[in-house]
Amino acid sequence: MVATDGSEAVKSAVDTAIKIAKLSEAKLYAVHVLSMGFYSMTLPTNAQWEKAFQQRLMTEGKEATDYVENAGRASNVEVESVVLRGSPAAEIIGFAERNDIDLVVMGTQGKTGITKFLIGSVAEKVVRHSNKSVLVVRGETAEMNK
Repeated sequence: MVATDGSEAVKSAVDTAIKIAKLSEAKLYAVHVLSMGFYSMTLPTNAQWEKAFQQRLMTEGKEATDYVENAGRASNVEVESVVLRGSPAAEIIGFAERNDIDLVVMGTQGKTGITKFLIGSVAEKVVRHSNKSVLVVRGETAEMNK
């Protein structure tokens, strides 16, 4: 499986996951997790706003998994998209365990220092807590190119 947030940084992980799936003739799951956590704590509660925001998150999740599906199709790799809700690390770990996933492929933005401290690292949490093998693929970011 490949965990995707739709960012540029995860595209290297998607490419790697597709190569591995192709070589092993495996089906690839494209997993995106909708997380309102940070936003629901910082923004005012309003039912109309919340519904619109959740719809926006769903659209972003579909775009992220569509990217993986299209890349897989171009390489003749079967991709099944899955959009989950909750804590990203916990949902990724749970999905991998429930579906007997052989390998979890994830991207990282290479955040360091205060940025990493403030937002944490989903990849780091998955590596620390998953019983499944995890491959973390570093993506290019502006921060890394400085």
